[in-house]
Amino acid sequence: MSGVPLPQTANFPQGHVEPHDSEIEWIRPTVGGTLLVGSLLILSGKRKAGLVVAAAGAALALLEEQDAVAEWWRGLPRYLDEAQRFLNQAQRTIDDLSSKRDKLRSMFHS
Repeated sequence: MSGVPLPQTANFPQGHVEPHDSEIEWIRPTVGGTLLVGSLLILSGKRKAGLVVAAAGAALALLEEQDAVAEWWRGLPRYLDEAQRFLNQAQRTIDDLSSKRDKLRSMFHS
């Protein structure tokens, strides 16, 4: 006898259509909409409601994309370090510009 498996066919009722990935994907737009609405509520001054809605969106995102969230969480310290370096550089630039401004003022007011 041959060792080649026969293809398995499913017996669906007549007129049944297999769902496409786009039909199943309702959670991502829901997460995005929830986070957007939460942000808009926060920006409009309704902080408590905005935080609740944004937390619900974040919880949905955590449930749906656990691997991606875990990877992002592991990379978060690196992003924070880069942001801190950028802020430090901006602060040095501002301090440098302030000292140059003070020197120019002292030169013209002397």
